[in-house]
Amino acid sequence: MSTAGIDDRKVVVFKIGNEEYATNIGQVERILEFQKITKIPDAPDYLKGVTNCLGRIVPVIDLKKRFGLSDTNVSEGSKIIIAKQDQGDIGLIVDTVSEVIDISDEMMTPPPEIIVGIVKKYIKGLINMDTRIIINLNLGRILSFGEREAIEEMIN
Repeated sequence: MSTAGIDDRKVVVFKIGNEEYATNIGQVERILEFQKITKIPDAPDYLKGVTNCLGRIVPVIDLKKRFGLSDTNVSEGSKIIIAKQDQGDIGLIVDTVSEVIDISDEMMTPPPEIIVGIVKKYIKGLINMDTRIIINLNLGRILSFGEREAIEEMIN
């Protein structure tokens, strides 16, 4: 019998473009409707700015830009996932949040060998669900420690 916790068995599924991604529900603090983001001068292109979440200033990352995707427009249905990180929460812009699902070990496969470099550090694996393949992300690794420190210096 597996000793994995409930947070390891439930994932939040979201879309960026036409692709589905997921993350363990334990990494998600909350999901916000898209709201005003204040831009930060001289910030990296993937850092859209900061927003107020329950009285806290949270940096907001455009996952499309972070993943090197071309279309980074924010639509009416866009959401901000507030993700927990050791160094503080971050907001992640996604196109939609669709569901929370239970996963099993049998549904999980490791990332393909073709995935290399920086991307591999935040892809935990693939979730195989009949006709769907969902990319399982570790949102805690979307930013490196150095990137997180640089962002903190910009906003403080």
